[in-house]
Amino acid sequence: MRPDKRQAILRGALSVFARDGYSRASIDGIAKEAEVSTRTLYNHFADKAELFRSVIQASAGKAAQDQLAIIERHFHKVTDLEQDLIAFGRAMCAEHGNAEHFALVRQINAELGHIPAAAIEAWQETGPRKVRKTLAAELEKLGFQDPERAAVHLLVLTMTGDPTIRGTRPDDDDIAAGVRVFLHGHDVEKRREAAT
Repeated sequence: MRPDKRQAILRGALSVFARDGYSRASIDGIAKEAEVSTRTLYNHFADKAELFRSVIQASAGKAAQDQLAIIERHFHKVTDLEQDLIAFGRAMCAEHGNAEHFALVRQINAELGHIPAAAIEAWQETGPRKVRKTLAAELEKLGFQDPERAAVHLLVLTMTGDPTIRGTRPDDDDIAAGVRVFLHGHDVEKRREAAT
């Protein structure tokens, strides 16, 4: 099996799943987008569920790699916690060439009950859980109590736009406000005072 054909199928499938979602995407449509025959597609993937799982794992792996690099860059040397977390939030919200991945994530969230559980688990393990775990480890180094929960709070408060409009990204003011709420909620000032 030629790896270039497999990659073409994965690229085509990502575009179709990101645009149409899991339920509406068809094997014929994916084959057309990938410029391969449906027979070639089935030579590489048993069915739509296996193809989707492969697509979301590959896409989540790439997005996680980018996000882990941002975590490393921003937590390498923290000097002003509030300003450094704001800069981190802004970097995490930048697209970094992952627009299709985040469109796919929006589709997943919209039709969660119709997607095979194995695909959801693969996505979570390859992407979001890995990022959260790494962020939690950095927050623990900074002295946060319950760093796993703190990591979830920081991501939600800095990466979620207007909750009434699904899929929106926060602006710089929203990110700064989210960081301040995060720091207040985790009693950072009280812990600073207690340490002095």
